[in-house]
Amino acid sequence: MKTEPLPPVPCQCGGIMSSMTSGTGSVPIESAHVTAAVEGTGLRFSWDADARIEVRNLGAEVVIEANAAGLRTLAGHLLVLAGEGVPDGAHLHLEDSNGLEDGSVGLVLERIDEERPTPRSPRRS
Repeated sequence: MKTEPLPPVPCQCGGIMSSMTSGTGSVPIESAHVTAAVEGTGLRFSWDADARIEVRNLGAEVVIEANAAGLRTLAGHLLVLAGEGVPDGAHLHLEDSNGLEDGSVGLVLERIDEERPTPRSPRRS
């Protein structure tokens, strides 16, 4: 089964959402690459072969579970976003059946260089 990247599309939050599909599976079977255009910058995100990543929302915390290939994949995504010349607000959406295992909650990896006021819930002791 061949993994086919889909073209980047605008997302609801005003940035670019990169999507991919692996046919019937939730994550790529082979190594795959997605290139997203963000404000004229081409960002190339790669998935290691056999990467498995699951994101679960436990209410007060989020758990990201991954095998070694999945952890390398996530680390690579973060390094792409941390790269020189990547604009503030560049991000990648990972979703159930789109880079994450079936049943996962969505995860957005986003670069934010400028401090922004955001409402935060109070920390629990």
